[in-house]
Amino acid sequence: MTQITIYTTSACPYCSMAKNLLNKKGAKFQEIDVSYDAGERQRMTQLSGGRRSVPQIFIGKMHVGGCDDLHALDAKGGLDPLLAAS
Repeated sequence: MTQITIYTTSACPYCSMAKNLLNKKGAKFQEIDVSYDAGERQRMTQLSGGRRSVPQIFIGKMHVGGCDDLHALDAKGGLDPLLAAS
């Protein structure tokens, strides 16, 4: 089963919107809060190609991007096949 990972912070409305979409789709995901964890934030930045904003979403080894990217992927019909594979 492909793992879904979302890097978040506690006060981020975009993180909440992304998690809400994933929950609506019934997707199980691992949430990593980088609010006070510099090491995890650095790891997120490396994995995402230098992006420091949250959320950063990964489905398997694929970097989906942020909240807008996730919603755009869903609007194009590309999210459900990824989630079905996971």
